[in-house]
Amino acid sequence: MNLMFLASDLAALGAALAIGLTGLGAALAMGFSISKAMEGIARQPEADNKIRSTLILGLAFCETLAIYGLLVAILLLTM
Repeated sequence: MNLMFLASDLAALGAALAIGLTGLGAALAMGFSISKAMEGIARQPEADNKIRSTLILGLAFCETLAIYGLLVAILLLTM
């Protein structure tokens, strides 16, 4: 009984770390991407459409990272 309680505590800690670290990683990656895209547009305004489309694709990948972290957290809590 005591070991089962410990396992659920560790699963909750793992879920919290999973969602926290992936959320932090995704937020930092999005901020860095947006910063560099704005810098690129400021340097070459004529390339704004290419930069913007690449930025949107990159942001989708960053958001996918956060969703995978949420999925891992949910799996840790339910198993």
